[in-house]
Amino acid sequence: MDSSLIEDRELACYTSWLGPTELQRYQRFVRSERQRQFLLGRILLRHSLSQLLDVPVSVLQLTERPGNAPQLDFPVCPDLGFSLSHSGNWVACALSASTRLGLDIELLNPDRDFPALALHAFDAADAVENAWLQQQDVGNRMHDFYRLWTSREARIKLNAKLNMENAECLHFPHPELSITLCSAGQLTSPPQLLHIDLLSAE
Repeated sequence: MDSSLIEDRELACYTSWLGPTELQRYQRFVRSERQRQFLLGRILLRHSLSQLLDVPVSVLQLTERPGNAPQLDFPVCPDLGFSLSHSGNWVACALSASTRLGLDIELLNPDRDFPALALHAFDAADAVENAWLQQQDVGNRMHDFYRLWTSREARIKLNAKLNMENAECLHFPHPELSITLCSAGQLTSPPQLLHIDLLSAE
C-alpha cells in the first residue's frame, strides 16, 4: 500500500478498528509519520485477515506483544501466520493460512554508500554475505545490498536467523522497493502481490 495517496483525514475513523492495547501503542508514538504507518499497517492487516478468514473486520481482535507481532485471538485458524513491514510511504502485509511468515520491505535509495553501509550493517556472523556483496558488479550493488538486508530482516521476523536452512525466502521485483518474504514451511501456492484500496471503516 502506497500511503502517500491517502490523506490523514481519511484515516481518522480507522482508529475505531484498534483494540485497547493497539490504541495504547498508537497513542504512544511521538512522530506522526510512525503513528500513521502503524495505523495503516493495522488497517491492511485486518482487511487481509477479513478476506482470508471470510469474517467481518469487527470480529478480529489483536493484542499487542512487545517485541513480537500482535496476537490474533481467533482460534479457528491456529496455523495462520502474518507479518507487517513499512518503509517510507509504503506499508505491506503478508498472510498464510498454514505457516509462520517474515516479511521485510525497504525503499530503494541509490545515493547510499553501499560498501561502507554493508561493513556497518553486517557483523562478523554475516561475513560471507558481506564478502559476496563486495564482489558484485557496481551497477547492481544497490539491489544486491537491499536483497541481503531484507532477507536478514525477514528471517529475524520469522525467528529463523539461527535455523536459516529451514526457511524458504522469496524476493519480489518492484520499481521502488526491495521485498523479501520468508516462510517457516513450504508455501502451497506462489504468493501474489496485491494492491488494496482504502475501504470504508463502517
